Amino acid sequence: MLVSSAVPEGKGVSSSASVEVASMSAIAAAHGLSISPRDLALLCQKVENHVVGAPCGVMDQMTSVCGEANKLLAMICQPAEVLGLVDIPSHIRFWGIDSGIRHSVGGADYGSVRIGAFMGRKIIRSVASKLLPESLATNGMSADDLEEDGVELLEAEASLDYLCNLSPHRYEALYVKQLPESMPGETFLENYTDHNDPVTKIDKKRSYGLRAAARHPIYENFRVKLSNIRLKDDLAFKALLTSSTSDEQLTALGELMYQCHYSYSACGIGSDGTDKLVQLVQEMQHSKISRSAEGTLYGAKITGGGSGGTVCVIGRNCLRSSEQILQIQQRYKGATGYLPILFEGSSPGAGKFGHLRIRRRLPSKQN
Repeated sequence: MLVSSAVPEGKGVSSSASVEVASMSAIAAAHGLSISPRDLALLCQKVENHVVGAPCGVMDQMTSVCGEANKLLAMICQPAEVLGLVDIPSHIRFWGIDSGIRHSVGGADYGSVRIGAFMGRKIIRSVASKLLPESLATNGMSADDLEEDGVELLEAEASLDYLCNLSPHRYEALYVKQLPESMPGETFLENYTDHNDPVTKIDKKRSYGLRAAARHPIYENFRVKLSNIRLKDDLAFKALLTSSTSDEQLTALGELMYQCHYSYSACGIGSDGTDKLVQLVQEMQHSKISRSAEGTLYGAKITGGGSGGTVCVIGRNCLRSSEQILQIQQRYKGATGYLPILFEGSSPGAGKFGHLRIRRRLPSKQN
């Protein structure tokens, strides 16, 4: 079996997922096994979770299997459903800039933020359960104080499966004040028994950030799509991406990426290097030269599991944008001493590429 990859290790661009997917695809082909793209991705996630020991989600594996060149993969990780592929318009371009800080989803920061998110979900469930009609009397309220729709919402929130299924206004109205900024693991376990995450374990002696960790997936989901996850056309990012070409379109897309970056950093999984790269993009975007001409760079965000790795930049597909990316590369080197690697382009995932079978030919016998 031969696996050849141009995906660099530890840069936050799914190197572990790409190796897992390529290896499992080759093994399946060698043994004549037919595995659907979705199942292949889920199996690779299990390898990452239970063999490698990294508590990652399935996004990287799904992208490595189901992605296509020059397209964005629209998906929902509940647990792994592809909503469609979105063509990247010819006037939009993406770059990756490596911060030089080694990324790892197996690190303590990523794992602790994941634990904090699951702890937050458990507390939200508990609060919702206490607000249901059968327990309202103990709080000095009656069932009539809630409308029928409100009861249905509380019932759904009492068994909340994914934080991203909670709308931002419900989170702000009912739950944000009930979530502490942080909580010791021992205190949480005494009050809630378990956080219901099969791939992480709470350390009793450690304190975990809850509020920022729970908030991020709720608002990140809102940034990417609207409430009905079953309708492909409800993807807000897709709607912006495919709208008519304008500075407003690119500005809106860039703003969503900036918001995502700072929300991630608020969870504690940012880094000085990635923050510096995003700052350099902002400085370039808002410079007098850029404002006096047609805009080129519009937004940037940390990628992958955070804590270093690569920053993704969105901009106009033109020569001036590429020149500005090179300027940012040199400015980052001047500030940190590290010349970042630049990423461009895309390629098909394993589901599209398939596999190559090499047959060894024995040398012919000579008389």
